[in-house]
Amino acid sequence: MTEQHGGTEPDEYVEAEIQRLLTEDPAIAEQGITVVRLERGLVLYGEVESPHRREEILRRVAERFPDVPITSDIGVIRTQAPSQVEELP
Repeated sequence: MTEQHGGTEPDEYVEAEIQRLLTEDPAIAEQGITVVRLERGLVLYGEVESPHRREEILRRVAERFPDVPITSDIGVIRTQAPSQVEELP
């Protein structure tokens, strides 16, 4: 997990606003990212198709909520075709 920025403790309204931003902002439109509120901040969990996509999501969230401590636990899924043939029994 990577710490992005910090500030005030978020409440459930901020958590809901960030979740709404992730799903409704046309530049993000990510339904596979979950926002979880912990003691001292929020964690974004999920998977995206590229490191660039992950950074863009984190940048937009940080821009909109600059005083909220956000930690990223967003992984990158493999999107390339398999390099080997899968043999079925």
